[in-house]
Amino acid sequence: MQNGFALGIDAILFEEKQPDFYIKELFPINFFGNTVYITTTHVCTLIIVAVIMILTLAARASVLKKSAKPSLFATGVEMVIGLLISFVDSTMGSKPGKKYINYIGTLFLFVFLSNISGLFGLRPPTADYGTTLCIALITFVMIQYAAIRYKKLGMIKDLFQPVFIFFPINVISEFATPVSLSLRLFGNVIAGTVMMALYYGLMPLWTKFGIPSALHVYFDLFSGAIQAYVFCMLTMVFVSDKRDGK
Repeated sequence: MQNGFALGIDAILFEEKQPDFYIKELFPINFFGNTVYITTTHVCTLIIVAVIMILTLAARASVLKKSAKPSLFATGVEMVIGLLISFVDSTMGSKPGKKYINYIGTLFLFVFLSNISGLFGLRPPTADYGTTLCIALITFVMIQYAAIRYKKLGMIKDLFQPVFIFFPINVISEFATPVSLSLRLFGNVIAGTVMMALYYGLMPLWTKFGIPSALHVYFDLFSGAIQAYVFCMLTMVFVSDKRDGK
């Protein structure tokens, strides 16, 4: 009895210390005879989209508001827009970059807020490969659209460069783009999520000394900003390569 009681206590303590970094299935939905689940990824994504919409509407209202002295928020919005324009123009050029500012700005905002959502107790949607793959596929479609628009039939010719035997390799290279983009973002974000979950789960006593704050600053804020920047930069580079390499 004592051994069984001790094992029971150990099991409870061990269970409480288990790190939690898994995607949770919240509630099921019957979809054409199959059961699908609304997960934490869906909920967190909707929260982030709602935050983006609120920020966008507030920014638009503040910028369009006529005032002799702009508010601090309006000044900050104009500063961010200026930085975004400079960021896109420096990579894609002033004239062609205008066509992609809205997409790059939205992409950066969504990826950045998703990456740092762990600071607010959410599970980052970008820690789910389904999210990063979808974002990468959207970028992949944009890259191929740029190739068709600027190169036309030349994009097919490029698949046989420098000689025709490189055709299979070039095709694989094209389809490897969304895979590499999605895995790079997913790998970095899930690594930070796992590290934080391990820390909270295996060293609960140390959470009282402010150490998690420093770890969140690195894994969520700093790393999240870097990964959002890299993803947007690679998107612009790939699109520019199809446009300028005609």
